[in-house]
Amino acid sequence: MPDTILVVAEQREGKLSRVSWETVTAGQSLAAETGWSLEAAVIGSSIANFANEVARKKVAKVYALESPKLEPYTPDAFVAALQQFIAAKQPKLVLMPQTYQVRDFVPKLATAMGRAVISDCVGYKKGGEKLLFTRQMFQGKLAADVSFTCDAPWFVTFQNGAFRGDKVEAGASAAPIETVNVEIGDNIVRNKPHEVFKEAKQAVDLTQAEIIVSVGRGIKEQKNIELARQLAEVLGGEIAASRPICDSGWLPMDRQIGSSGQTVAPKLYLALGISGAIQHIVGMKGSRTIVAVNKDSEAPIFEIADYAVVGNLFDIVPPLIEEVKKAKAGV
Repeated sequence: MPDTILVVAEQREGKLSRVSWETVTAGQSLAAETGWSLEAAVIGSSIANFANEVARKKVAKVYALESPKLEPYTPDAFVAALQQFIAAKQPKLVLMPQTYQVRDFVPKLATAMGRAVISDCVGYKKGGEKLLFTRQMFQGKLAADVSFTCDAPWFVTFQNGAFRGDKVEAGASAAPIETVNVEIGDNIVRNKPHEVFKEAKQAVDLTQAEIIVSVGRGIKEQKNIELARQLAEVLGGEIAASRPICDSGWLPMDRQIGSSGQTVAPKLYLALGISGAIQHIVGMKGSRTIVAVNKDSEAPIFEIADYAVVGNLFDIVPPLIEEVKKAKAGV
């Protein structure tokens, strides 16, 4: 029997998170390279629809870990459920998305099982017989390849944008689903969760945006952000910024992209007047298509851009807005 890779897909607020599909893509890639079997698990209460959704992908089997005590989420209940399940199934490798929820419970889970976690990975490679997982260090200035020295199961979390969720392979037929009713004692859950906290009314989850228009120092003045906002509006996207813009109060902090902001991987990322400091690049380099506009032909952002436009954004963006409007109107 081959070793097993287990992907734990995250479902929250009625849907599977996008980074869960990215983690399934990572699992499929690892399975193809190692020859190991790929399985998946979904955790919660009344989660048959989520299990069915994952079962349509190229996985050998899907497990639905069910208990009324798993909804709403608590770290105590999730750890109890996963510890039981993983101890029984003994997968070689457990993959999870690097989300706020996972980073809340995975240290407790690994500690309870006497194992280690390599977290926030951006990739992997094979080093001889070892699997090496790549992590960024010092705000993306360095990358380290890390391997496990402990016994399996090994726990790994992948950063948003490390893999392409739209590249996940569909199965030839639906994978079998096994419902696992986990036992969680009445004394296990020690807290009572309230509604999900949102920092501000205007808070936005940019990780879910498919198009992002992001501005940097080249925007010159706060009033000029309206130009970028118009472009984002006609494209049906979200507006974002590099740290100096948010530090100046020109846009809310929840719009900041980078090592101290959000990490995003949209289908299209337009960088307007952003030079490309490493702290910003680590937050958006996983974008599918990057278009950068900067009048400095030596700007570091051009090193990762798919399309580089050397010029003044104030000359380029207004006609671009008009062309997008014409295209949408069918002119």
